[in-house]
Amino acid sequence: MNNLGASVTDLTDSIESMEQLAVVWRAMVLDRDAGADVRDLPGIAVRWADCRFAFWNCITLTDVGADAGLAEQRLIQAADIMRSKKQPGFLWLFEDLLDEEARAALGAAADKAGLEHAFPGTGMAGDLLPIPEPTHPDLTFVRVTSDEQLRAYADLNSRAYGFALEDGRDGLVGSTLWKNHVHAYLGMRDDVPVTCAGTVEADGRLFVVLVATDPQWERRGYGEAVTRKALYEGAKATGLTRATLHATVAGAPVYPRIGFKPNSPMHFYSLKG
Repeated sequence: MNNLGASVTDLTDSIESMEQLAVVWRAMVLDRDAGADVRDLPGIAVRWADCRFAFWNCITLTDVGADAGLAEQRLIQAADIMRSKKQPGFLWLFEDLLDEEARAALGAAADKAGLEHAFPGTGMAGDLLPIPEPTHPDLTFVRVTSDEQLRAYADLNSRAYGFALEDGRDGLVGSTLWKNHVHAYLGMRDDVPVTCAGTVEADGRLFVVLVATDPQWERRGYGEAVTRKALYEGAKATGLTRATLHATVAGAPVYPRIGFKPNSPMHFYSLKG
């Protein structure tokens, strides 16, 4: 029997986190290109828009309790799919879905597949809604409903994550989905957009997506405030009470203050240069 190295509750949360990615990213990549590569293969979910915004080019592993041999096989398959694409993207891997042997061998297996670790993350979830309507003394909140606002939202993400501005815009500008179905908000300081966050309904939950703050305005509580706003409005519109997200290292300390609890450690891999 595989030793998953996590409690049943933790594993359930990790599965939820992986499945939320697959659900949300299906909508996001099809929004960019109706011909996007959206496939559910054995042990691999492909969600690849092949656009310039690398976050919309995604593969994740879906086996539960994969041993070292199976994990290595899946990594090789995923890397082969990534090599067949025009635009770069990421393999998102939820560590707790691997058994202990596979986790111990992960670095070597990724290297063999031609993948390199890009950055870490953390899956989080919580039954935390509704929350009080947020305020921040520096900010006013504006819902994203126009292409101009979407461009500002994209630019904030590009600056925060180190993408070229045109790459971020390729992921969002012109999106009907974001203007009509995502509860996306800009935090404005003196009429200048400085932070942003969105929530979208996904399989009975609100998923928090693309939270970013302009690097020159970090550590002022702006990201937490705008995330609370997106959650507040999303919950008010949908009546949902559970929320999920995938946090970067920068965001990981913020979300527990809102009520999220970490579940699976995540790893983002890119193809070796």
